[in-house]
Amino acid sequence: MALKVRAQLRHARLDGREWRVLRPDPALDTAVLYENGPWPGMCVDRRAAYRIGVLWLLAARSRHTVIHLPLRASRTPAEPEFTGRRLDLVLSHHTAQLRPSQWPRLRAALGPARPHTVRVPADRRPVEWPCWRTRDRLYDRIHADTMFLTGSAAVFRHTAEYFFALAFRAPGSAPGEETAHHACTELYGSAGELVNSDCLHVLYRAHWLPRARLVGVPD
Repeated sequence: MALKVRAQLRHARLDGREWRVLRPDPALDTAVLYENGPWPGMCVDRRAAYRIGVLWLLAARSRHTVIHLPLRASRTPAEPEFTGRRLDLVLSHHTAQLRPSQWPRLRAALGPARPHTVRVPADRRPVEWPCWRTRDRLYDRIHADTMFLTGSAAVFRHTAEYFFALAFRAPGSAPGEETAHHACTELYGSAGELVNSDCLHVLYRAHWLPRARLVGVPD
C-alpha cells in the first residue's frame, strides 16, 4: 500500500543544472509556520499533518526533487499561540545541494505546473534511529521568508513520524474534531534532530479562521 498526496511539479534550469520543484495541490491552508524567535512554531490540522508527513518521506526518497510548502498565505488557527513573521518551508535531500541564497532565483525561474501524484510506499516508515551522537541532523536555516530543512534520507524518514503521530494519534478521533487535550510534537536541536534551531514545535489545531487575503505574498 502506498501513501499518496496530490501535487504540482515544476521544472527550472538554473546555474547550469535542471531542478524539479514540487508543491502540494491544493495548498496546505491549514498549516502555518511562524519564525517565533529561536523556536520556530507550526500549527497543523490532521489532514495537513498527514500530507506533510508524506512529503517529508518524499524528501527522504527523492534526491533530486525540492519540496516547497508555501505556508505564508495559509489560514490562521483560532488559537495560534505562536508569534513572528510567517514562513514558507522548503525540504531537500542534502545531495540536491540547494543553497538558500539560490531559492529566490530558482522560484522565479520555475516553468508551468503539471499535475503529479506523490506515492510513497508505506514500508518507508518507520526507521531505526541510532544514538544522537552518530546520527544525521536536519540543517535548518531561515532566508527570504523561508525555512529550509536539508538532510539525509534517514533523518527525514525519522522526523516524518512526528507528523504521522499528530495525524493518526492526537486526542480525538475524527478530522476536524476539537480535542480537549494539548497535542503537539517537537523536533529538538538538543536531541540531535536540528542543527541551528533549539526546537521546531508543531501544534495540532482543529479550528481555523476563514482565509484572509495577505498582501505581498507571491504565488
